[in-house]
This record gives sequence, structure tokens and C-alpha cells, in this order.
Amino acid sequence: MVSAGLDGDVAIVTGASSGIGEATAHVFAREGATVVLAARRRERLETIADDLAAEYDADTHVVPTDVTVEAEVESLVDATVEAYGGVDVLVNNAGLGRSGDVESLETAAYRQMMDVNCDGAFFATRAALPHLREADGNLVFVGSFAGQYPRPSNPVYAATKWWLRGFAHSVEAAYGDDGVAVTVVNPTEVRTEFGSEDGDAFEEVFEPDEVTEPVEIAEAIAFAARQEPPTTTSEIDVYRRDKFGHI
Repeated sequence: MVSAGLDGDVAIVTGASSGIGEATAHVFAREGATVVLAARRRERLETIADDLAAEYDADTHVVPTDVTVEAEVESLVDATVEAYGGVDVLVNNAGLGRSGDVESLETAAYRQMMDVNCDGAFFATRAALPHLREADGNLVFVGSFAGQYPRPSNPVYAATKWWLRGFAHSVEAAYGDDGVAVTVVNPTEVRTEFGSEDGDAFEEVFEPDEVTEPVEIAEAIAFAARQEPPTTTSEIDVYRRDKFGHI
């Protein structure tokens, strides 16, 4: 059974300051959810919160959070529960890509990707799970095409997304009997700030409509978050139509 919307749900979105996370916050607010915005950039989060309030009369909560810091992630979930009494949806969206093959990738870049993409998702999931169990809630991971197919140009980034996918489905197996729904949403290239750490961001490299837009991924995330017991949507692939002709 699919509900009519997310009205009344409390949703935490990590990486909410731009791109897929920001678009997800807009879609959730449009559907009536209370949105807890988490990322490192407080001013950016506050601007987005103001936009959501103005456009949708949405209830929002800004919690500046570095997902690589365990204590900050725990404080994020604690603040949400204190303010709203629970958590219905967690979107593990915060992610980072650094380019480079194995021989040229610096250790700092390797550790940065592991910290954000793996540790951050683990910390947030661990902190939220007791509340998601209580709510029969939905746990959504933003994966990647790179987590399903080899990526010779950035193998470590791909490996973090393979890890994320394996972790998500293992959590699904462990907690499905407790009522927690788990979904992995896998995009191909999306016009976001992704890539800016090492060069031009995808939003600069690609023209509008050339690749997927953030709102398209946000709509898939919202579809996953709307699933009601006993149903879950385990995995959603959102690929541009010509993708398999370019691998």
C-alpha cells in the first residue's frame, strides 16, 4: 500500500545544503513532512529552511552536522527526537566523490571518501534505527550507478558506494522483521555540486536536461519514503536513457 503523501512524517535529510538533499527537502516539505536539514553549512541550511517555510508553510529544523563526526550525528538524531518525538524517515544522502586511480589517489582523499560515504551513513543509521523501528519507518540511502558497475576512473568512490549498497541491504535483512523499510536509490550523473572537490562540478559540466536533475532523484526518494507496511521498495535505479551506451 502506498500512502497519499508524507504528511505528518518527521524526516531527517543529510547533505541537505545542496543538490539531491536540497531537492529532497523541497519534495518532502511539499508533501507535508517536517524536514530536519543536516549538513555542515549553517547559513545555507537556514536559507533553505526559510524557502521551505515560505513556499510550503513547512515546519523545518536546522541542525548543522558533519556526518563524519559521531557525536554530531548522535546530536542530530537526539535533537530531532527532542523536538518532534521521533523519526519516521532518514535519508542518508551526504556523499563525496574524489577522482583518481589507485596509484594517484592521495591517502587524504581516500580517507575523506570513506569517512563521508561509509562512516557517515553508518553513524546516522545506527543513531536513527531505534526510532525508525518504533515508527515502522523508512530508511533511504542514496547510492550510485558506480555502486553497481565497475568504475576504473574512480575505483575508491565506486567501492564506497558498493559498501553503502551492501550495508543498506544487510540492514534491510536485519531489521525488516522489525518493520523498518530500506531503499537504495541509485542515480547516474546528476547536475549537482558533485565533482567540485577536484575540478568542475557536474552542474557546470552538464547543460540542463543533458543528465538527471536533482528533483528527479528527490521524487524517487519520496516514493521510497511513502511506502507503508508491510511493503518496501528495495532498490530504485534512476538512469539517464543513454547511460549504457557510454560505459
